[in-house]
This record gives sequence, structure tokens and C-alpha cells, in this order.
Amino acid sequence: MNNQQVAVWPGQPYPLGATWDGLGVNFALFSENATKVELCLFDQRGRQTACLELKEQTDQIWHCYLPQARPGWLYAYRAHGPYAPEEGHRFNPAKLLLDPYAKDLAGDLRWHDALFGYRIGGRKEDLAPDRRDSARYLPKCRVIDPAFTWGDDRPPATPWHDTVIYELHVKGFTKLLPQIPEQLRGTYAGLASEPAIDYLRRLGVTAVELMPVHALVDERHLVDRGLRNYWGYNTIGFFAPDKRYSAAAGVNEFKSMVKALHAAGIEVILDVVYNHTAEGNQLGPTLAFRGIDNRAYYRLEPDNLRYYRDYTGCGNTLNMQHPRVLQLIMDSLRYWVLEMHVDGFRFDLASALARELHEVDRLGAFFDIIHQDPVLSQVKLIAEPWDLGEGGYQVGNFPVGWTEWNGRYRDEVRSFWKGEGGAIGDLAYRLTGSSDLYERGGRRPYASINFITCHDGFTLRDLVSYNDKHNEANGEDNRDGESHNRSWNCGAEGPTDDAEINALRVRQQRNMLATLLLSQGVPMLCAGDEFGRSQQGNNNAYCQDNEISWLNWELDEEQQGLLAFTRRLLQLHRRHRVFRRQHFFQGRSLKGSEVKDIVWLTPGGSEMSDEEWSQDFARCLGLFLAGQVMVEEDERGRPMYDDSFLLLINAHHEEIPFTIPDLPPAKLWQVELDTFWPGGEEPASGRFLRPGEQFPLAARSLALLVAQPRYVNVQQHHIFGRSAKLAYPGYAAPGRLPESAALLNVHGDLRKK
Repeated sequence: MNNQQVAVWPGQPYPLGATWDGLGVNFALFSENATKVELCLFDQRGRQTACLELKEQTDQIWHCYLPQARPGWLYAYRAHGPYAPEEGHRFNPAKLLLDPYAKDLAGDLRWHDALFGYRIGGRKEDLAPDRRDSARYLPKCRVIDPAFTWGDDRPPATPWHDTVIYELHVKGFTKLLPQIPEQLRGTYAGLASEPAIDYLRRLGVTAVELMPVHALVDERHLVDRGLRNYWGYNTIGFFAPDKRYSAAAGVNEFKSMVKALHAAGIEVILDVVYNHTAEGNQLGPTLAFRGIDNRAYYRLEPDNLRYYRDYTGCGNTLNMQHPRVLQLIMDSLRYWVLEMHVDGFRFDLASALARELHEVDRLGAFFDIIHQDPVLSQVKLIAEPWDLGEGGYQVGNFPVGWTEWNGRYRDEVRSFWKGEGGAIGDLAYRLTGSSDLYERGGRRPYASINFITCHDGFTLRDLVSYNDKHNEANGEDNRDGESHNRSWNCGAEGPTDDAEINALRVRQQRNMLATLLLSQGVPMLCAGDEFGRSQQGNNNAYCQDNEISWLNWELDEEQQGLLAFTRRLLQLHRRHRVFRRQHFFQGRSLKGSEVKDIVWLTPGGSEMSDEEWSQDFARCLGLFLAGQVMVEEDERGRPMYDDSFLLLINAHHEEIPFTIPDLPPAKLWQVELDTFWPGGEEPASGRFLRPGEQFPLAARSLALLVAQPRYVNVQQHHIFGRSAKLAYPGYAAPGRLPESAALLNVHGDLRKK
């Protein structure tokens, strides 16, 4: 097919991208500064068959309609204009360009000097253009048919306060899972398989947060060293799911994965990278945005437009000041919600998106647009609240409607369990939802996404096994990665045969998992931490697409015990609303009761004084969580009840006898769990303690005690009959106690109390 054989109609400037309408395909591309744009067509082998000049231009949109075009057609663009880097322009028609709105890509990028807009190694560096054609080295855009049978698919719409996030990598989670058919491992289809979903359900998480799945590029320096960008934070296409995770069906395979997860009640959250692209700085390749309109798409240094303003550490920053760039991001977000049915987004380096001029503006255009959008304002929005620019650390400063990765939670919980003194005040804020960060802005405890580890940094097991990073496998002489990890190896660096050290390491993992899942806010688990996955001390495994990063499902007895403990914690979190409050604690007596909603306790069983909070040697505290009276109201204003708990925490290296407080109405306390004992099968389980007795809180351990009787003045609070269902969903029979409160052999019939 040549140019003469292709019928070209004017088409429409909207929507942007290649749109199949059932009769033909409309093509539309934004470029403010191009002087000419060509649409290039290719056969399935990647050979160019036609190059059509787009003669129609409306509001800086170049467009045409091809009545002969069909889904599956391959295309890309060439843009003409000045090559003048000092003026911010880098047009070079020799370079084939990907459509920023491409929904699917065909073929792989193969690194070659022709992919660069300038002649590599030339005396003028990027100031002189390279005239070699890059078409044979660049993947092509593919027209898709968006039709898909969603059936009765509905978003699970899990409330924020009931959400538990599980951060995973599509390939890493499924690559070695033996129950998945081998041809599906490492793919969207593998994650949609019954074994994968069954594991997630039995674990007890409500949402998966997928590390980047937008079409991405492996950096040339990694490919030259035989490595890949495993994490995926190097996006080139904001609409196309990366095909490296596709077993066969591409876009529809991703949709099928979402549909299967939804059917299991699991939400899908995407980690998205809108702060920069894979084109890098002025010495990077010309793949799409740079060649289409460099000056419009990127933040350039105002005093020298040759260079890029870099708030990301990746060479460039998208220009959020330009309305078409804002439109690109909003169109991409809406596409993933409306067409791909995802439930939310985690925004990588979100502070970079909030920079209007130079400073981070929490009320910038990006937030304004999202908040007024009827689609995006209703999905889960998570910010990574920092970037690498000045003033970029913005934990606690994002607007209402946003949640945040709480970096202070991570740091302060790590410091406490490492054994640093004087950290109990900071820990108290983190345990209770970080009111110091979020309450004044009108936000709720669930604004805090609590995490101790994530993809970036040590795994939980490595956090307690290494003092220093060991990133030699990355090929950068161990210079990469964070050096200040707040980690502690428990007495030996890396693997050891010392049984005492290994027991302490497992206990420290239990301590941090329990802290995470018993804190107010939204817990986020990093995949594999629930059973002690190790990356051999590598805290920056971004380029390790191998066994270092993949989850190894061959669990030893110790790992199986840790997994069972994590599942037990998640059951506690799910069953007890007192760990999932929608409002911050007030620290005062509850309505109609002498019981406070929360009480902070010293090891002596007395309430903490102001002076005791600031003691440098303090490494132990307790807190009482009230649930035996009305703890909150539901969305209809009806009272909700729960058990009351004592949480006792000891990061000291010695056992501390903790005096059980006299807090009405509890008469007895029963040990629910104790991290000192492996597998949760501690001898103390089920033990009852009275106020004034001492509980032996082991060194570096956490214990959870539940008040007995669990319900007092039951008739007064209408636990029986109709309103009992409010306290315990699924509790049906009037006059019958919930199973968890049936301790009649100890306390007699609670109905008589």
C-alpha cells in the first residue's frame, strides 16, 4: 500500500490518539510548534507502507480520518520543525515518534544510535541533529478495538478505613508460583489465575497495588550490562499496558485480570509515573514527546532552554504548566478507570506534579482538575508525597481527598524497633493515624498509608538482617540505593547459623508486622514480607529481573509460621473495628461513659504523664483502645461496638513486667497474641490477668490483650435482637451471644450482667 492507495479524510481533533469507530480510524496528535506532521503506516513486519501528511490542524491538533484503517493497523508519526535546542525545539523528521495516546505497542525497542536526535560522539553534542532514520529500532503503535465483555463487573468500592493494600510486581509475584501454568507465569493472566487470587484472598488483603504497568523502556546502560528496568519507573506510553507482562491477549488480558480480581472482591490500584518520561535529559533518545513538541511537554530551564529542569532524578520533568500536558494525564487517568476498570492510583513522586512554578503548590491546577472531575474524584488517590527538588518533601500537606505514603510512619516505626531511645512520642502518633500530620487539614486517619517496607529499599527480612546495603549485583560498585535505612542486623551481617540471632530476627519481623496491622490508618504490605522474602541485602533491586526480586514460594517452616502469623493479624484487623477507626482518637471520656477512647500507659500501669513522654531511655509503652462502649457511629448514625484491647510494646533488650491497669469496665484481660512466641501458638495464649497483675513483656516484643467480659451492660446497649447485627455483621439469632464473646464458663451468662 502506498500513499495514493490510502483514502484520507479530514477527521476530527478529538479524541486524541487513534480511535476506531467501527467504520474507520480517526488520528489526532497535539503539537503546538511543529510545522508539519506525517502519519506513517506499517505492515505487521514493521515495514513502512505509507507516509501521509496531516493537512488538517485545529487548535494545535493535527488530524485525519482513514476509512480503510482497522484495529491491528500499525502506525507512528514524524514531526517537522526547527532543531534548535537553545530555543527548546528538537524536531527531527528522521526520528519516528510514538503516539502519546497509543493504547497498545507492537514490537520491542532495540537500542541504536539512530534513536537519538543528535549525533552521539559529535563535537557539538546535542546541538547538531542526526539524520539517520530510527524507524527500524522503535516499536510501533497499534490501533485497538476497545470492545470487551465486562458482564456484571463492578468495582469492589472498599471503604478506605477497611482497605488493606498489597504492593506487588506482576511478574515478580507470579513468576515462580508453581500452581500457575508455566506459560502464564509473570503475566497479567498469571495474576488473574485461581492460585494467585486464592492466595490473596486467604491472606486477607483488599487491594493490590501494581508496580508500573504502563509501557516502559529499559535504559540503554542497563541493557548494555545485561540488566532490565524491572521496577518499571521509566514510562513511554501512559495508555498502553506493557506487553512484557502479557501472555497473549494484550489489552484484553489486562482487562480480564481486573475483572477476575474484582470478582474476588480485590481492588486494583496502579502505580503511575506521570512526573517524567523515558526520554531522559538533553542527551537522551527521541522516542515520542521530545520529537513531537519538546518545549510543550517538558519543564525547561528558563535561562537556557537546552536543558531540562529535573525534580525527579530521571533527567526530565513533565510540564504541568501546559494545558495539553495536564489533559494528557487526565485523559490517561480517565482511560484506566473507564476503559480498564482500575480502582485507583498511586502517584510516583507526586510533589513534582504539584509544582506550578518552582515551589510545590498543594492547591495547584493538577489537584483542582482532579477534585472537580466526576470520575477521578471518586477513585482511590495515593500520593508519594515527595520528589527530589527543593521543598519536595510534603508528607502531610496534600489536600483532602488524597491519601499519602506516610514516610514518617516507615522511619519512626523502624527507629523504635531498632531500639532507639526517646522514640515513643513519635511512635504514639504513628500508631493512632498520625493526627499531627492529617487532622488539622480536615483529613481522617485513613489519609495515612502506613508502610514499613515497599519495593524501594530493604525487604522486611533484610531490614532485620543487614546494617548496610549490598547492591553489588547492580553493577554500580554499591554506590546506588539509600545508605541510611534505619535497619539492624540483630548481631550478624546477612545469613547466619546463630539460632538466637535468627529467632530475634523473626521476632522483629513479627513485631513490625503487628505494629503495622494494629495501627490506625491504611496498612500496606510489600509482597513477600508476610513470609520473610529476602533480596540478599539489595535495597535497590530496580534492575534485577531475576530470583533476587521474584518471590520464592518454597517456604521453610519458619516462613510458613510467619505467614500464618500475618494471616492471623489480618483477621484481627478485619474483625475488629477498633483497629480501623474512621475518626481520630480524642483522649477523653466517651459520651455517657467514664471510659476514655484511648489511654497511654507506663509499664507501671498508670497513665503517661507529659514528662514521661520525653524520657530518652523510654522504649516501652502501652495503650488502651476502648471498644466496650460505643466507639463510633456507622454511616447511618447507628452505634458500633467492639472489644477493648491493651497493646503492650517493648523495644528494650530486657524483659519488662507490665502492670495490668485498672480500666473499667474490664474485669479481666486475656492474652490474644504475643510476638515473643513463634507462630502465634504462645503458651500465654488464653491466659487471664486481673488489674494489678504483671504481664512479663519479653524483650523486643509486642503483646495484645483483649478485655473480658467482652460485652458489659449488653441489654443497655441493645446488643441482642435487631441492633446486635450492627455490632457483629452476620450475627442473626436474637438472644445468642456472638461466638467471640461466649465465655460463659468463666464469667457466667453475660445476659445477666
